[in-house]
Amino acid sequence: MFKQEQIKELLSNENVVRCSATNITYKEKFKVWAISKYLEEGYSPNEIFAEAGFNVSIIGKNKAKDCLFRWRRTMNKEGLKGLVENKGKLGGRKAKLQFKNKDKKIEYLEAKVAYLKAENDFLAKLRGLKRRKTE
Repeated sequence: MFKQEQIKELLSNENVVRCSATNITYKEKFKVWAISKYLEEGYSPNEIFAEAGFNVSIIGKNKAKDCLFRWRRTMNKEGLKGLVENKGKLGGRKAKLQFKNKDKKIEYLEAKVAYLKAENDFLAKLRGLKRRKTE
């Protein structure tokens, strides 16, 4: 449970959309960036969250690891679309993507492009490793 002052601190982070006493909703752009840092650069989950301006002692030691695990699992099952559509922990109906203004749409599309580039780079590295093993 987050206290009121902790909620205010979390909401001041540019990577947070919403925060309640029990949940934090992160921006799609942050999720894509975090997965990219984890997969490509080998950062630990806590390093990623700390670099993004989160106080790890507030969110909890295991929260970063749990989030990255959940986001990677969702991405593997449903791709980027599953990662950026906010449907909650238990699933439920998928929200239709709607943008309030052009800036939000551009932000979403930039995050999507960044994710796809990271995914392509990662897959290219895997193909390179596979080729080296067969030689």
